[in-house]
Amino acid sequence: MKSESKSITIPYVGGIPSKYRRFIREKAIDRARTRIIVAGNDPRKMRQDDLEVVVKEEEDKIKSSIKEKGLLAVLALLGLNFFG
Repeated sequence: MKSESKSITIPYVGGIPSKYRRFIREKAIDRARTRIIVAGNDPRKMRQDDLEVVVKEEEDKIKSSIKEKGLLAVLALLGLNFFG
């Protein structure tokens, strides 16, 4: 008799749902536009590649901030306070 091992397959969750990715992208574009203007440049005169780099940096900042806030919320639920 062969022994068959059953493995449980957990479906991969594709990260952030598309409506949240869209929201993060739009927020990053707004922040990038502001950052470029504050630096004294005109976003319309920049190359598409340069704009994409600035927007990607802003997306990364937003995602990092969301992760940090999520971690702090979990610590608060557990009653842990490392920052005060």
